[in-house]
Amino acid sequence: MSSLMSPGRIQSTFRHFLDNEAAGGLVLMIMAALAIIVANSPLSEPYFHALHIYIGPLSLQHWINDALMAAFFLLVGLEIKREMLDGQLSTWSRRVLPGAAAAGGMLFPALFYVAFNWNNPAALRGWAVPTATDIAFALGVLSLLGSRVPASLKIFLAALAIIDDLGAVMVIAVFYTAELNGLALAGAALTLAVLFSLNRMKVGSLVPYLLLGAVLWVLVFASGVHATLAGVLLALTIPLKLTPGTPEASHDVSPLHRLEHRLHKPVAFIIVPIFGFANAGVSLAGVSLSLFSEPLTMGVAVGLLAGKVVGVLGTVALLVKLRLAQLPAKSTWPQMAGTALLCGIGFTMSLFIGLLAFDDPTVQDHVKIGILLGSLASGILGAVLLMLVGRRKPAI
Repeated sequence: MSSLMSPGRIQSTFRHFLDNEAAGGLVLMIMAALAIIVANSPLSEPYFHALHIYIGPLSLQHWINDALMAAFFLLVGLEIKREMLDGQLSTWSRRVLPGAAAAGGMLFPALFYVAFNWNNPAALRGWAVPTATDIAFALGVLSLLGSRVPASLKIFLAALAIIDDLGAVMVIAVFYTAELNGLALAGAALTLAVLFSLNRMKVGSLVPYLLLGAVLWVLVFASGVHATLAGVLLALTIPLKLTPGTPEASHDVSPLHRLEHRLHKPVAFIIVPIFGFANAGVSLAGVSLSLFSEPLTMGVAVGLLAGKVVGVLGTVALLVKLRLAQLPAKSTWPQMAGTALLCGIGFTMSLFIGLLAFDDPTVQDHVKIGILLGSLASGILGAVLLMLVGRRKPAI
């Protein structure tokens, strides 16, 4: 027993957990559940009060959502750039299936939401809430299923989620931007130009990029564009190509790979869980069953659950039928259906868009409940279906 509890064994187990693909999603699930528990316990008052304490110019919640999450968007931007230039999305043939599926997976959830809220112009502002897929949650569930799911489906889902994140970033930039400050916007553009100049000069040190990235965040924040988009813009300037005079085989010397590697664990195990804890907490006091049938709540939940399946699975079926693409290797249609269900887990990005779409805390709570319902149903149904069909061998 003592050997099992030795410091070395504990450290090895902890390191294995941090390296596990599913671990980030698992931590996020725990923090989201903890937030709901705290929000409905005697600790609810200090929980909500703490989020609204001002630290300098911003409340704690705004520091988390606007500043801390910029690192999350920086990582998203790095992943998008790497996959587009040097990964699974580096050629058009590789982009067709996940790209079209991601587009369908954004369009149909939005249509479902609009159908539920057609007669409420104020609620229509939240049309983009169910369009997002949470890559950490979805890949976490897939990874927990192990060998029941072929590796090709995991690659497909990762590529789809990355393109989906790109779509979400574009939606935030275009539809959820406040009034613009021209002077701050010009300053952000000038800073971005300097960053691209560093890229062109093949500057390999990350220090100047990160320092200018901080300036960029301040200017983007002041400009009226959502500040987290500064993270994506900064990512586009980080060099992917290896610095001159270094072996091409080593990715460790690439500034993009180095920054992505350094950000991955802090984002997965600190930043995103903090965001989940700060934003998933919703008080269920006084909530009646009628809330679950309200158009806004139902639009979000059904958009995530049904909209994603119709959009992703329907688009894949159409492309395969037209012989423009093939199913991922060694996968079956039931497995694709299960994967499409997992795309309905929209937790992190959906919460983020919901907070941008609505200022009213009561409406935000309705959105959160819809996200939780839709994501939970999508995750459970997708996992169960994949477990059931994973026992069967795919047709040869």
